[in-house]
Amino acid sequence: MKMQEEYAKGAAIEAIPKLPLSLPWMTHIAVSLVSHFTDYIMRRSDGTVNRSLIRLLDLKSPRIISPIPNVSSTDLTLDPTRNLWFRIFSPSFASSLDKPLPVIFFIHGGGFTFLSPDSLGYDIFCRRLARKLPAIVISVNYRLCPEYRFPSQYDDAFDVLKYVDEHPWELPPEADLGRCFLAGDSAGGNIIHHVAVRACRSTFEAVRIRGMISIQPFFGGEERTAAEIQMPVAPIVSVEKTDWCWKAFLPKGEDRDHWAVNVSGPNAVEVTGLEEFPAVLLFVAGFDPLRDWQKRYYEWLKRSGKEADLVEYPNTIHGFQMFPDLPESAQIFYEITDFVARKAKAP
Repeated sequence: MKMQEEYAKGAAIEAIPKLPLSLPWMTHIAVSLVSHFTDYIMRRSDGTVNRSLIRLLDLKSPRIISPIPNVSSTDLTLDPTRNLWFRIFSPSFASSLDKPLPVIFFIHGGGFTFLSPDSLGYDIFCRRLARKLPAIVISVNYRLCPEYRFPSQYDDAFDVLKYVDEHPWELPPEADLGRCFLAGDSAGGNIIHHVAVRACRSTFEAVRIRGMISIQPFFGGEERTAAEIQMPVAPIVSVEKTDWCWKAFLPKGEDRDHWAVNVSGPNAVEVTGLEEFPAVLLFVAGFDPLRDWQKRYYEWLKRSGKEADLVEYPNTIHGFQMFPDLPESAQIFYEITDFVARKAKAP
């Protein structure tokens, strides 16, 4: 009843997929386990998390062991006091290509609360990205909530960008910092937007950001959208979980219409006057309760005079790219490869 009342108050009306969601059985099991643990076991009602249990269950991939062939990696620590480090992925055949490679700064998801670059799923995804494009991929570790709130995550990601700009020799020789891209999924998609805004107001010597690859970015607001009302509990994402994550992320006393959350809302930081704001490739999934916020972001970018491409996968879930059994997890690499190729050639 409460959801219906919120809908009547003005939630955006938008068609939600009516087809039953069908997942391969292995993916269904994995999604169910992730949802169960993050919904009921790892998070506490008092706003804290069981960090010891999270570390136990978060399968890690050491940098010296590559689950994806022909991709090597190395870890660099920028600031041990805040556990700020990044993992560099490089295709082992890069030197034989006899050409520079674009650089992808990747920011992982997890509701600002979970996971890291050496989490097995993200390690595999970044290795696939490095091999398929091909590209040099820099996956950033940032401080997590609720131990570290806004704007720690934005500061960490931006500081890695600046560090690489000032220390280009730390990267493989094939890295072309004149063709950089920001990429992120879920919370990482939120972070790269704000890093891009900050980058437009800063000076870089070597780094030039050509585009953003935003995979189901984690945005929100006080309003309940049609997707949130019709899908309060979905695979990976639930409205209760997103509310908890925003409460753990935001400064105490702030609500979800804060500019960090509702990026296209009443308190939004305008990008209209930012000439260097990069083109955006945005991915949206039909069975994602966050989809309406993501589409509002796309529409807001277009109204702000920014270049944005929207790719919709109507019959998949939040985090689809992490599950190899889903066809969209392969399709996304074709879209990203085409986008990077086009923007890398731009003057």
